[in-house]
Amino acid sequence: MTTENRDKKKIDKNFTKKIVSKQNRKLKARQEKNQSVWFGLGMLGLVGWSVAIPTLIGIVIGIWIDKTWPSRYSWTLMMLLMGLILGCFNAWFWVKRESDWDD
Repeated sequence: MTTENRDKKKIDKNFTKKIVSKQNRKLKARQEKNQSVWFGLGMLGLVGWSVAIPTLIGIVIGIWIDKTWPSRYSWTLMMLLMGLILGCFNAWFWVKRESDWDD
């Protein structure tokens, strides 16, 4: 068996594992179709915190930079914006991950 054949078999095996894993998650989600309101609130909270935490961290870092190295630019505002953008990407990741379970 050549190295190329072994690599192809390894890739096929990993692909099969990934498909089986996704299928099992999908079946489990379908069985638990009657999810409570608490699940929805939990997801809403997860998305909210995934935006809030990076934004707050950005503000704290910006305040620290402004106090340590004063300049004519507001690092607090710049870091707030960067934290908010990072948080939105983080929230998008979680929502996309949750929606991929239904596909």
